[in-house]
Amino acid sequence: MGDTLSVTDNRTGKTYEIAIEDGAIRAMDLRQIRVDDDDYGLKTYDPAFKNTASCKSRITFIDGEKGILRYRGYPIEQLAEKSSYIEVAYLILNGELPTQSQLDIFAHEITHHSIIHEYIKRVIEGFRYDAHPMGMFVSMVGALSTFYPDAKKVHDPQSRQLQTYRLIAKVPTLAAFAYRHTIGMRFNYPDNDLSYAGNFLKMMFCMSNSYTPDPVLEKALDQLFILHADHEQNCSANAMRAVGSSEADPYCSTAAAAAALYGPLHGGANEAVLRMLNEIGSKDNVPSFVKRVKDGEVRLMGFGHRVYKSYDPRAKIIKKTAHEVFSVTGKNPLIDIALELERIALQEDYFVKRKLYPNVDFYSGIIYEAMGFPVSMFPVLFAIPRTSGWIAQWVEMITDSDQKIARPQQLYLGEDERDFVPMRNRGRSISKKLDAKAQSRKGARKK
Repeated sequence: MGDTLSVTDNRTGKTYEIAIEDGAIRAMDLRQIRVDDDDYGLKTYDPAFKNTASCKSRITFIDGEKGILRYRGYPIEQLAEKSSYIEVAYLILNGELPTQSQLDIFAHEITHHSIIHEYIKRVIEGFRYDAHPMGMFVSMVGALSTFYPDAKKVHDPQSRQLQTYRLIAKVPTLAAFAYRHTIGMRFNYPDNDLSYAGNFLKMMFCMSNSYTPDPVLEKALDQLFILHADHEQNCSANAMRAVGSSEADPYCSTAAAAAALYGPLHGGANEAVLRMLNEIGSKDNVPSFVKRVKDGEVRLMGFGHRVYKSYDPRAKIIKKTAHEVFSVTGKNPLIDIALELERIALQEDYFVKRKLYPNVDFYSGIIYEAMGFPVSMFPVLFAIPRTSGWIAQWVEMITDSDQKIARPQQLYLGEDERDFVPMRNRGRSISKKLDAKAQSRKGARKK
């Protein structure tokens, strides 16, 4: 029979042969399964896309059972150790590691597009001093659409390339300006002599013209950017593709992706870890906290993942990075609590059976806090590197002939057709309906 699935509809007794391709069946092939000619055909019901592939992709591979993450086939462990974020961004976008000349050109384009229009500063200054940096970031990325109307040429490869340079280059500037606005300090303009991560640190923290980023912190931030560059079809990547499928320009699509990342279940997860560790208070309180978790009183934040059912490979890398950062900043006291919590959780059957292992958020917040970033900046720090992944996902979607405007089906469970009720009769109509429901419940109880 080949690679097919035989499906027998017990309603009709008919059997259908459905092709299997790349380990999946096409949902539209189920449409042929129907009771009669008036039947719409069989649908699949899959809230949150738990077992539905919405696209074919060649960017990121994840094996959650084995704890594997690869960008374009390269293991994340090798990239984090041997590469730079700009090199990884090139890889994600173009499919291959760059030659030296290709990397030089790419880095030059990113560096020299990092400045933002002066009127964007006015947009930032229009926010209240206590506005959340991520809210400002989302708004400013969307506002870039009005400054670069050529971005609407989404099917023009040259235009897409230019917007790619602009977005990757400008998101650190927007992020740093948003932060400086919240603390009432002057904006620091980009420094073209610094690396991507080093320039961002200077724009964030420089209080005088003599600022030089610490090389250990610069490397650690660059490594964190690599780990967050892409992560397959997560919530924000799905938002990028869904909005982009309407042929919205990449700035509006990226703003939508960033808005998805703003949610506490996505980009705000490491903030939740910090709150949990502060609540625990000390290493001595970990056993009692673990007991409360097992009793269902509190949630264990930073453990477990929708995809990973073993140790998140990014968490292993970040754990090592944390100690390198502490050698410069001094040890964050929360690390002792985190290590003890991890030690107990990894040997307790309760957590092992549930495959609750530390994820990337468990250590990243501790590192960011040690480096001087406020908690409100955590989702923004996530959005900066993820921009390259979002754009790669967007380009792949735009150039995929299978993709159409996103328009999911639904299972309608509402009222059938009914006649309009005049205002004067609506009270009586509702009362009759409630009485009918009450009589139906009484009848059911008697039976």
